[in-house]
Amino acid sequence: MKRGYLITTEHLEKMLWFRSTEDYKVGMNYVAIQAALHPNVSVLGFVLMSNHVHFVLKGAYDDIVAFINQFKTRYAEYVWHNYGISELLKKNKLDIKVIDPADDESLERVLAYVQMNPVAANICSQPTQYPWGTGNTFFNVEVPVAKHIGDFSKNALRKVIHSECDCLPKEWLISVSGYILPQSYVDVIGVENCFRSPKRMNYFNYNSSKARKRIESSEDSLPSFRDESILMAVPDLCRTLFHKHSFEQLDSLEQPELLRQLRFRFSADVGQLARVCGLTYSETARLLDSE
Repeated sequence: MKRGYLITTEHLEKMLWFRSTEDYKVGMNYVAIQAALHPNVSVLGFVLMSNHVHFVLKGAYDDIVAFINQFKTRYAEYVWHNYGISELLKKNKLDIKVIDPADDESLERVLAYVQMNPVAANICSQPTQYPWGTGNTFFNVEVPVAKHIGDFSKNALRKVIHSECDCLPKEWLISVSGYILPQSYVDVIGVENCFRSPKRMNYFNYNSSKARKRIESSEDSLPSFRDESILMAVPDLCRTLFHKHSFEQLDSLEQPELLRQLRFRFSADVGQLARVCGLTYSETARLLDSE
C-alpha cells in the first residue's frame, strides 16, 4: 500500500555527513540515483543538513526503507573512499513516520517542516535560498541554466555524479554547479497541487514548527555559519594559535581555548562545536567550562 512518509536520520553527534560543497553535490546526485532506481517511490521533498537528512516520500513501506538504506550505503562508500572514514552511517538510525491520510493538511505541514530546516538553523532566511534539497523546486518560474544528462558522455557523467549508474533518464537536468536538479525527479506537480499556490505554501512554511523554533530561539539574532565553514577554519586556527595542524594534536589546555575561539569568532553553539571537532556534546561542554 502506498503512503506518505517522513523519514529522518538520527543526528550525528560527533561527525558530519557533509564536510564540503562537493559532498553536498554528491549527496544531491545520490538522491537522484535512488529516485531512478526506485520508480515506485515518489520523492515529494527532502533536505540535506550537515549531520542529518530529511525525506518526504510516497510508496510502499519496504520500498521507502530500501530507498533510504541504499542512499545511506552509497553515500557511506563515498565517505570511505574520500575521507577514510569507515561505517559512517552503519549505526545511523532512521525515524519513519506515516503521514496521516485522514488529516487534509498533514502533507503540507510535513513538507514545510522539512523545507524550513536550514531557516531554523539560521543558514538562510528562506528555504528557496538553500540549494541542498527541494526548497527552490516548487512554484519556481525561472528557467534553470543546465544541461541534459544525454548531453554528457559516459565518462564525463561518471565524473560529475560520482557513480557508474547508467539508469538516469537522458532528459534529466544537471545544473552548472554539477548536480542533478530535483525538478527532474521530484513530483513537483503533485506538491504544487497540494499547496495550491505559492502564498499558501509560504503560509505553511512560516507557521511550521521549525519557523516557530527560530522565532522563539534566544540566539536568533546571532550570525550563523555552516558546519562545513567552521570545519574548514579549524586547521587554520590550530596553526595560527598553536602551530599545530589539527584539533586532535592539541593538548588539554589548547583544546578548550580553540573551542572558545571558535565560539567567539563564529557564534557557534555547543552542538555545532561538538560536530566539527568530533566530540560528544558533554565533552565539548566540559572543555568550554574548564579553566
